[in-house]
Amino acid sequence: MSNERTWTRRNVLRTSGAIAGISAMAGCIDSLGSSDEPEYTVSMPPVGEVGFDSVPETWAANNGSWADMGIALGQEPPEALYLTRRYHTQYYDDIPDVSVDPSGIDSLWGDGELGVEEFLNLSDEVDVFVMDPNFIEGRSGLGADDVERIRSAGTPFFGNSIFSQGYDWHDYDYLSLYEAFEKLAEVFQEGDRYDAFESLHDEFRSSLAESLPSDDRPEVAILWPQEDGVFLPYLVDEGTSFKHLRDLEVDDALANSDVENFHSGRGEVDYEMLLEVDPEHILLRSEEYQSRETFQQEVVEPMKNHDAGQQLTAVQNDDVYRAGPLYQGPIINLVVTQRLAQRLYGVEEELFDPQAVSDIVNGDF
Repeated sequence: MSNERTWTRRNVLRTSGAIAGISAMAGCIDSLGSSDEPEYTVSMPPVGEVGFDSVPETWAANNGSWADMGIALGQEPPEALYLTRRYHTQYYDDIPDVSVDPSGIDSLWGDGELGVEEFLNLSDEVDVFVMDPNFIEGRSGLGADDVERIRSAGTPFFGNSIFSQGYDWHDYDYLSLYEAFEKLAEVFQEGDRYDAFESLHDEFRSSLAESLPSDDRPEVAILWPQEDGVFLPYLVDEGTSFKHLRDLEVDDALANSDVENFHSGRGEVDYEMLLEVDPEHILLRSEEYQSRETFQQEVVEPMKNHDAGQQLTAVQNDDVYRAGPLYQGPIINLVVTQRLAQRLYGVEEELFDPQAVSDIVNGDF
């Protein structure tokens, strides 16, 4: 995505909004008694009502799900993410005139731990942390006092951990991908872009449904390969990281086995256990930044060369594919679903128009 184009468009939008809103602001100041009062609020669990005195210009996010939503809404990339390497921007290669250079995004978790100082330093640079504060407490080792110290520096938190529903501490409502996307659109005041994406997504879902056979769903096992022939099993769940698999209506080969889900129970399987299930297709969650050639050489070939691995039906039939990333926003989800529809079902037609996606991102819709 061209920085020049984005910033020119943004300046026009903000200037127009400022001119149109002068009288409204005057009324707002009169009625509230102070221009420091928030101009608008957006509500989301667990953060509740969050007030904004202006549209955020700069932001940080927890993962690629929210980063992708921001790009879809025409925003500049976030200044920082927990782990930038898990924001898989190569999926934008399928969308014309949309690109993000992840090298310019800081990793907050880059040194193996998440610290308060990184957030406090970032507070001077960003207008909103698009992050679930409960995730920070539940996963990083920081406590409630640390989160409150960050919050009190002046930059609000706004987020919900939607990619998985396996966390014990997540005792509040989850949001679907598009429910979360709509909330972020409210923050960035980009309702028109959201509406355009929602319509495109509805059309995509209809095209996908028409392309799937009436029966005979593919049987898949979703795994994250480790060393020495060990795999972490990911059973299809309700989190947004499984949206593409739910939309593709796959049969989870591990669902009716004794295998324990890694995300909720830290389960793992070896080749011998996989042979007992012998899934028709194996979908691997690995480091998605690998090229297709590297994926084949470093992930698939070792399976073919393993005494037990080479006995698996999926390995013998070359039905071992990438499962798609954990973190998916609206753009990445479209691309990943399209690719797996081709591999699992042999779908040849284009289920969505990449140019239409580009037009929405770049404000040409």
